[in-house]
Amino acid sequence: MSDKSESYKVVSDNRQARYQYEILETYEAGVQLMGTEVKSIREGKANLQDGYALIRNGEVWLINVHISPYTGSGKYFNHEPRRNRKLLLHRQEIRKLIGKVEQQGLTLVALKMYLKKGLVKVTIGLCRGKKLHDKREDLKRRQDQRDIQRAMKNY
Repeated sequence: MSDKSESYKVVSDNRQARYQYEILETYEAGVQLMGTEVKSIREGKANLQDGYALIRNGEVWLINVHISPYTGSGKYFNHEPRRNRKLLLHRQEIRKLIGKVEQQGLTLVALKMYLKKGLVKVTIGLCRGKKLHDKREDLKRRQDQRDIQRAMKNY
């Protein structure tokens, strides 16, 4: 019997964000969705590629995340694919994010969308953009790690 409380199913992952940004902190947030959006997410039809979060009037909004329209319902009851969605965070977390985003010039980027205990959750990261030389450094470091692993495997 599997423990359902600890399991989660990743629906969408923004791998490009890990390359373009240096992730300082991550936060787990719920998402305020419509019924057809949840059904579409369960089918795995979500794209976080250009998704980010903004703070407006003390609320956090998920912007530019594409959730495809649900095919099972008619065209009248469906949702707008790229509409803004409210993120559900604790007030203290929002205050902390407001301070860091405004003072330090950091960005909130959507990193991962998953189902946890039947609820849709999004991991957002507090990020700083990488410069070109930082990206090259990371690639070089990763290649060196692979070479070390190969050498240890053959040894």
